[in-house]
Amino acid sequence: MIYIGAEVIVSPLGDNAEANWQALSENRSGIALAQGVGFNGEDIHLAKITGLRGPLRFQQLVIKALSALSRQIDASILSSGKTIVLISSTKGALDDNLHDQFSETCASVMHQFNLAHLPMVISNACISGVLTLNVAGNMVEAGQYDHVVVIGCDVASDFVLYGFQSLFAVSGQPCAPFDAARNGITLGEGCGAALISSTKSVFQNAPLELLTGASANDANHISGPSRTGEGLVRSVSRTMQKHGIGNEEIDFICAHGTGTVFNDEMEAIAFDRIALSDKPLNSLKGYFGHTLGAAGVIETAVCMQMVRNSMLIKSAGYRNAGTSRPLNIILENEPKRLRTILKTASGFGGGNASLMIRDL
Repeated sequence: MIYIGAEVIVSPLGDNAEANWQALSENRSGIALAQGVGFNGEDIHLAKITGLRGPLRFQQLVIKALSALSRQIDASILSSGKTIVLISSTKGALDDNLHDQFSETCASVMHQFNLAHLPMVISNACISGVLTLNVAGNMVEAGQYDHVVVIGCDVASDFVLYGFQSLFAVSGQPCAPFDAARNGITLGEGCGAALISSTKSVFQNAPLELLTGASANDANHISGPSRTGEGLVRSVSRTMQKHGIGNEEIDFICAHGTGTVFNDEMEAIAFDRIALSDKPLNSLKGYFGHTLGAAGVIETAVCMQMVRNSMLIKSAGYRNAGTSRPLNIILENEPKRLRTILKTASGFGGGNASLMIRDL
């Protein structure tokens, strides 16, 4: 069995998983209007961490998350030769070093925490977080490592914001995933972390089970998802088949749900094709914004909190159905015993990935 636990969330809503859960249970969003940050000096809605300032913001977040995680586990395993740290990110410390966004952070983390191995970076657009959790689980399953720390982190930067503006993909209001009036993403920054391990006893609090999944590329377009949802269909189908999980066992879907017209429509088509459209579903982008390479880790950590607290969190920003296939969008927080959760991600370049977590 592969265990996942010691989850950490650092976001505009708080510096740990518990503070973030409290905000989510109160349906508080970290999105706010930022003055004059657009390419032409326009005001843009962002989910920024107000206390995160100065140089090395990416490094600051990674170190904060790993420090918090180390307090929830047998900290001695961090320096073990059978432990490795994986960092999922799209752009890393782009503001600090345009030519090498990761080396300084990896070296600093290795030195500060006395790691036996230099952290490895996995960067595959917006599926990076889910993909990295799957890689971590596969490493443990194959016996390459006994413990893998996954840290997903991205910070808001002019480069990323201007890039999405150039694609006319930034929402004029806080993003509204799956809503009829949605018109784009809201960028966010944050960091999530979790430990994946073959050993239950290294966790201070009870871990969950990680059911590693599959990735699939639809090869449709550099920035546009498949109109048929083919990549996501293949990813989810293979993930469920791998573990012999039937549709009836899925209690909840944490979707990617960026709030763009094409992404949300693609997901609705895909879930309809695999007969999962009746499952309770949300997007967490209305709370955190789109944190890019961190999203999959942060949102998986929230799913773990949902299991621990037996609560479904409503999909912020959703009012009216806006996809051609109906979805069972969560409209209000709802107490519910959750055992098996499906987490999906989709991204630029046609990438799709999925995994499941299960209560023990």
